[in-house]
Amino acid sequence: MASPKPRCSSFATTSRTHMRPSGETIDDSFVTETKNTQNRKLSQKRKTLSCQFSIGDQLSPWPTYTSAQTILHNRKPCSYDYRKRAGSWLKQPLGITKPRYLEQLENYLRKELLLLDLSTDSTQELRLQPYREIFEFFIEDFKTYKPLLSSIKNAYEVMLAHQREKIRALEPLKAKLVTVNEDCNERILAMRAEERYEISMLKREKMNLLKLIDKKNKEKISLQSEVSKLRKNLAEEYLRYLSERDARKILIADLNELRYQREDRSLAQSPGIWGEDPVKLTLALKMARQDLTRTQMELNTMKANFGDVVPRRDFEMQEKTNKELQEQLDSLRGDYEEVCKEHEILLQLHMTTLKERDQFHSELQEIQRTSTPRPDWSKCEDVVAGGPDRWQMLAEGKNSDQLVDVLLEEIGEGLLREKDFFPGLGYGEAIPPFLRFDGLVENKKPTKKDVINLLKDAWKQRLVEEQKEKFPDFFFSFLEHRFGPGEAMAWAYTIFENIKLFRSNEVMSQFYAVLMGKRSESVYIKQKETVAQLLKEMTNADSQNEGLITMENLSTVLKSTFPFKKEEKILELMEAGGWHPNSSNADLINYRLLFIEDEEGQSMPFVQKLWEQYVDEKDEYLQELKQELGLELHDEVTLPKVREALMNIDPSLDKQTLNGYLSGAFQVPRTEVPEKGEEKEDGIVVQVKIALERLQMTDIRRMGSREQEPAS
Repeated sequence: MASPKPRCSSFATTSRTHMRPSGETIDDSFVTETKNTQNRKLSQKRKTLSCQFSIGDQLSPWPTYTSAQTILHNRKPCSYDYRKRAGSWLKQPLGITKPRYLEQLENYLRKELLLLDLSTDSTQELRLQPYREIFEFFIEDFKTYKPLLSSIKNAYEVMLAHQREKIRALEPLKAKLVTVNEDCNERILAMRAEERYEISMLKREKMNLLKLIDKKNKEKISLQSEVSKLRKNLAEEYLRYLSERDARKILIADLNELRYQREDRSLAQSPGIWGEDPVKLTLALKMARQDLTRTQMELNTMKANFGDVVPRRDFEMQEKTNKELQEQLDSLRGDYEEVCKEHEILLQLHMTTLKERDQFHSELQEIQRTSTPRPDWSKCEDVVAGGPDRWQMLAEGKNSDQLVDVLLEEIGEGLLREKDFFPGLGYGEAIPPFLRFDGLVENKKPTKKDVINLLKDAWKQRLVEEQKEKFPDFFFSFLEHRFGPGEAMAWAYTIFENIKLFRSNEVMSQFYAVLMGKRSESVYIKQKETVAQLLKEMTNADSQNEGLITMENLSTVLKSTFPFKKEEKILELMEAGGWHPNSSNADLINYRLLFIEDEEGQSMPFVQKLWEQYVDEKDEYLQELKQELGLELHDEVTLPKVREALMNIDPSLDKQTLNGYLSGAFQVPRTEVPEKGEEKEDGIVVQVKIALERLQMTDIRRMGSREQEPAS
């Protein structure tokens, strides 16, 4: 039999770092050196065993029925069970002996296991190494079964490597699981703390409500006691009036009896006073007494029947008092129910307020966590050209956002003047026509005032022309006519960079918005016409032509020019014009000063307020239109629905203005807007968001009150 050849296990070479049971790491070099030493020893042992394990190149026979008793189990050599089993081997019957090859293999395995010191829980790889070597001996010696045994060994090696990789992949998940567990515990503790706080608040609110209920119950008891007291007083008054009535009736009966007795005595003393017959008088007296008796009986009957009857006057008085008390009770009951309803509403409002407070508190904490400190704008005084005086003038009446724009403009102006050339933007479709150029373009470096004057001249020429060409093309044609074809491109880049930088300037920002297509030029033209019309109306109100009008005249002109503005909007315009609450209607104002512009083209506060109100009114108008449509921004809307919504919110729209709005919203020529009821108008659709954005760019404003009926 060929001697077994030592071979390195693939399992032993796949792992670079091994962990002891105690957690210590075994270095790769130590493991490699140990394996090499064991391989050398294994090679020598195989040479020795190759000569000893076989007899005449044949394996020693051994009864198969003894295999179950002599198989070496995976036990620690130093354990009690192992020693016991080893002792049992010694006690085997002498007639049944193991093959010499098997005994040598078992002895070799025991020796290797003792050398590994399995009682100390060493690494799994080193513990499997002796078994792997025994199995390799079998593979080498049994040539016939070598392929099958090799495939079995490889299958186990692959499975062990797979399990090792799986364990290594699951180790990070264990750490992540610990982290997730800690986060969940923290969140649970936070939620419990929040619940405890909410429970305490609810308990406090419950105590307050219980106190309020006790207060209402006390008021109810007080009212009930007052009602019972009034009823008791009513009963006492009834009894008193009843006794007075009975006493009065008895007194009247006694008076009648005395009067009858007096008459009888007078008749008896002077029988001849009437000249009547005594018999006749006696008979008359008898009849009178009978009548008296009958009357007395009727009186007693009436007393019996109506003894408990209250006089109508007293009854009506008590009924009136009772009605008043009932009305007071109903009123108090209604007030109580109203208070209960208000209390429920207040509870709901309180809960809503608590939620909003918690939300605002969390938002405040988030803002406090993420916000930056408020800047100290006084530091800019020494940096901006012109010193503190110019910075105070620039910063007057501006918030932080506007101050940032001013500061950026100051910085950008300095950088813009340092540039001698601008790089051309090329000829792409996204580039505006007046900026399509390759190469360097000269920076003309005009002053801010020169740029504003140039823009005003361009507007004047645009208003004179028929506006056949688009505004960007007109702008470039204007520059070519003004500076010549060779310099037009340089001036176009220079002016574009200036108006893009100075957004806070009214003239430049409006020109930039129209030039880039963000606003229709009709907005600027209509605003100028409105300002001119307002100045004309004020001039007509100035009968002396002195440039002065009263505050009353100013209010009248504003109301006649803007009939649909609310009263507070008119007051805002008057305050921007110089009116204040202590002013009288007779105070004079120089209205011409309201329309002048400074050297940088900035309008006075009156005209600026007029523009701000126009923007706010347009936003309100479009918001009403969106609510009337009742659709989301991403939904599509048809032309008839927009037409109907516009007529609902603004019934005074005439046909021409309405078609203009529809033309702007759906981007169709005004002459091609279909009439109401035509079939093709249902085929024109657009998203609500796009339609509102297009209308935002155009000049759209209210033409009448919403309650007004549409004109026929």
